[in-house]
Amino acid sequence: MEALGLPPLSTLSVSRCRAGVLGRTCYSNFSVPSSLKLSTTHHKRHGIVRMQAYEEEYELKQMKDMAAARKRWEALIREEKVKILSPREAGYAIQLSNKTLLDVRPSTERKKAWVKGSTWIPIFEVDDRFDVGTLSRKITNFMMGGWWSGVPALSYDSQFLTKVEQKFPKDTDLIVACQKGLRSLAACELLYNAGYSNLFWVQGGLEAAEEEDLVREGPEPFKLAGIGGLSEFLGWTDQQRVAATKEGWGYRLVFSARLVGVFLVADALFIGAQQLGRYLQDIRSH
Repeated sequence: MEALGLPPLSTLSVSRCRAGVLGRTCYSNFSVPSSLKLSTTHHKRHGIVRMQAYEEEYELKQMKDMAAARKRWEALIREEKVKILSPREAGYAIQLSNKTLLDVRPSTERKKAWVKGSTWIPIFEVDDRFDVGTLSRKITNFMMGGWWSGVPALSYDSQFLTKVEQKFPKDTDLIVACQKGLRSLAACELLYNAGYSNLFWVQGGLEAAEEEDLVREGPEPFKLAGIGGLSEFLGWTDQQRVAATKEGWGYRLVFSARLVGVFLVADALFIGAQQLGRYLQDIRSH
């Protein structure tokens, strides 16, 4: 989402204006005519409608861009400009022919699990900037499900190609992998257009790998490297459900206990808020 414009605040002797993202509401020490109140409400609603229309337009543009990208990626695979490898085939290629695995995942996934001997150059990295435009995008990402999935706001590393070119000649055999397979396809397209001709794509990403397919390093299995947020904490991801069937009841009890804990904390906060409200009301009454 584009940076949100924040109009400057101005303080007047008889009236004050408060600027907001969705509109501007002005109030003064004088009584406001009902017609002006209706007009203000109308403008606020109009601002909300415009913001919703903008977000829908942005999402539609993203969908169109992704559809166009998928067609280009399918053409790369169909024309064999990029070769497909399963995770197991990638493991064989690394062990038997010393091919290089290029890991293009962000640091949040890489630090959990990585292939031994792989080279890490992320194509997208966690955006740690705090300017107005970035902050609004982070808030949108959080509200649109980041709090649940744990997926952070990512930004494209404009130095990705430069870093790869500094590390590998154009005739290097590169096995490109990410967590689920999409970002590595985007990386393959960039690398091919830059002159790399011996590219191999790990279909399904590292999440599709079994533990015996690749030599893993790191604290987590490959399948759990891409999860996070509240869903990971409660064990409510598809990957954790599969793991629970293998690990047994002990694994499930851990997450059941966490769920009970969340309900207890929420209940305690609710009761505490009620008690605080009564306390403040008593103070006002005295």
